[in-house]
Amino acid sequence: MAKRQSWWLWAAAALAYVFLYLPLVIVVVYSFNDSKLNAEWVGFTLDWYHKLFNNREMLVAARNSMVIGVVSALAATFFGALAGIAMHRYKLRLLPFLVLTPIAIPEILMGVSLLIFFVLLNVTLGMTSIILAHVAFCIGFVAIVVRARMQGMDNSLVEAARDLGATPWQAFRLVTLPQIMPGILAGGLMAFTLSIDDFVITFFTAGVGSSTLPLQIYSMIKIAVTPEVNAISTLLMVLTLCLIVLVSKVSPGALRAE
Repeated sequence: MAKRQSWWLWAAAALAYVFLYLPLVIVVVYSFNDSKLNAEWVGFTLDWYHKLFNNREMLVAARNSMVIGVVSALAATFFGALAGIAMHRYKLRLLPFLVLTPIAIPEILMGVSLLIFFVLLNVTLGMTSIILAHVAFCIGFVAIVVRARMQGMDNSLVEAARDLGATPWQAFRLVTLPQIMPGILAGGLMAFTLSIDDFVITFFTAGVGSSTLPLQIYSMIKIAVTPEVNAISTLLMVLTLCLIVLVSKVSPGALRAE
């Protein structure tokens, strides 16, 4: 009976992984397809990557996405880490509500509200408005990860450091920060991934001429899903995997579930 249940569990897990990863494999494979229609496999080619790197609009959109992703991830990581530490140390009912509400409400509502907010403040829509919107959206995700890391931390080490004469800042810098650093790195990676991948909030807060990769891809697939779209999607997947590997090397515990 146990073997039969084990077989069903393995089968269900295999189907789940096929459902998750088979579309990604198809995107990668068809980015090398020598056909404009993507209806069937014709032959291997690198022409779509060559056209991609000579597409000025796509390169500008990629540059914008990278700048927005890096800046918003750094800012969201800093403020999100502070918010996660504060939520762990200070049991204030209002603080979690303020920090976590932006990730709980629908993205379209978040985008519309930010658009109205920028219009009321007479903020010109563009790169700055997108970065501010992404920071507001990503802070909550970083805070959740950091707070979870704080809850698994051994507080007796901090108390021991204070008993030995360390100041509050020294105890935080030498004891607390190294322990929560994996959570901070994981939160920063999540913020960057969410920022570079976001479409809905960016759509509402982007001004004229402030195109990002998701917006550019959306404008391209209105006609058809060409192998050029598959090529840029493949490069985005490679970038994400490289970041995951980098974080796992720098801090092996960053992506490990506690």
